[in-house]
Amino acid sequence: MSTPTPVPSPSTDLVGRELAPYKIERLIGQGGFSWVFVGRETDGTPVALKVLKPQYAGDPQFETRFRNESETAAQLEHPNIIRIRAVSKSGPHVYFSMDLYADSLGARITREGPLDEHDLVLIARDIAQGLAFAHERGVIHRDLKPDNILLRSDGHAVISDFGIARAVSGYIASTGVNMTIGTPQYLSPEQAQGRPLDPRSDIYSLGVTLYKAALGEVPFNHPDWFELARRHVEEPPPSLRKRRPELSKQFERLVLKCLAKHPEDRYETAQALAADLEDLGRKRRDVLGRRASPRPFASPGTSGITLPERAAWPLYAALAAAVGLLVGLLLRLTK
Repeated sequence: MSTPTPVPSPSTDLVGRELAPYKIERLIGQGGFSWVFVGRETDGTPVALKVLKPQYAGDPQFETRFRNESETAAQLEHPNIIRIRAVSKSGPHVYFSMDLYADSLGARITREGPLDEHDLVLIARDIAQGLAFAHERGVIHRDLKPDNILLRSDGHAVISDFGIARAVSGYIASTGVNMTIGTPQYLSPEQAQGRPLDPRSDIYSLGVTLYKAALGEVPFNHPDWFELARRHVEEPPPSLRKRRPELSKQFERLVLKCLAKHPEDRYETAQALAADLEDLGRKRRDVLGRRASPRPFASPGTSGITLPERAAWPLYAALAAAVGLLVGLLLRLTK
């Protein structure tokens, strides 16, 4: 009996082909409705290419929404938001190109486990600043998670995939097609309930992301979607410091405030969250600076006596001399 010939995946069919002006080199990831490839521009510059899968690229409504939201995201020019280079179509393929990053927060957590609080605060501040910029321009991410947080070589964080979840939700609303919006473990309670969203939904998802980065696991998980949604809506998140006592109380309070069930109990804006993260980072630097401060200088031959102690020696010598004179005077008077 002959072995069936493997049927190539449409994604592998694209490797080695050109989506002008890019040449596709390899597949690096995929989601429910798109693939992500490494490509190169004609001058050799590496880029990431997000390409819609054929069933969605061939749907005029989905294609239109995808391209519109991608073009909106391309207008978000900020150091902590990924730069979208182009939104285009080549033959049947709809895609956008963006800057390529070698690492993500999700990959780093998988590789290293829970992160140090210092790194957590720096990454969270970058993300909060990127969110604040987008929110001020009326753009909500709707699917913030570690895999959508990319890391630059200098350790700073960049948000990717702005607008994609909005394209999916708009498509569902107009067609009734059954598709997943967002990632269940990172959904805000209002997303789980199908309620209207505002920027504070992203703040909740950032809270889940920080919880995951701090402990290596999300606060709520369950294989049944409805049970997981109920936990987001009803159950308080387990304590961070019970698992990692070395985390500061200030950091735990900050994360738990992001994870408040009701939007009005969270940070009102991502900018307010960024300010608290900056303050927490400054306090940590001050504490570390005090711990690292050298002891008062003691010159050789002083046996470690500090400057205040050395300054008292002339007084002790004077008192000893006075006592000596007094004893001598008494001895003479008694003769």
